[in-house]
Amino acid sequence: MVNIGNEWDEILKDEFKKEYYLKLREFLKREYATKTIYPNMYDIFNALKYTSYSDVKAVILGQDPYHGAGQAHGLCFSVKEGIPFPPSLKNIFKELNADLGCTIPKNGTLTSWAKQGVLLMNTVLTVREGQANSHKGMGWEILTDEVVRKLNQRNKPIAFILWGGNARAKKALITNPVHRIFEAAHPSPLSAFNGFFGCRHFSRVNEFLRSTGQEPINWQL
Repeated sequence: MVNIGNEWDEILKDEFKKEYYLKLREFLKREYATKTIYPNMYDIFNALKYTSYSDVKAVILGQDPYHGAGQAHGLCFSVKEGIPFPPSLKNIFKELNADLGCTIPKNGTLTSWAKQGVLLMNTVLTVREGQANSHKGMGWEILTDEVVRKLNQRNKPIAFILWGGNARAKKALITNPVHRIFEAAHPSPLSAFNGFFGCRHFSRVNEFLRSTGQEPINWQL
């Protein structure tokens, strides 16, 4: 079964026994055996592996993994080292540069954010090669909703960063007033000019963290 290797194992143990998850697991076994699925099965839970429950300072929610060869590695918007930046990631780096003056990095691997407490989680954790949203509705959303609910129960403040419709759909799960929600359009080229550019979420999240006595995130890669 699942072995995340930190607090999430205990927090989600009942979830992994539920019927929906067992069905999802059987579906994934068939998919990985017969098709090309991303990310590698050992990377599916990387968002939770890199950022344990108590360490979460901020949450960035993505949609589903990149569906091109060698891109996805279990952290939303992040790509493996040496892989060209997908358009949404390019726009994230443009906004970072405009907001905080961060230089555009040489590679798009966001693990340093995850290690500082930024949970980089997609709402759906797997995808077929070349078919965006192909694993939507198979059960992942139930699990990732539960992750957000568990984080919402925490009394240590968290910045929830919701870009685009899929992420904003989780807003109803964030009810604890100690947390702060930051909303904007998706960084995709189709929508970035509708409010993602200029949202200044990186500096605003750091202001929020400082105001709650937490160490800000070093967003520079």
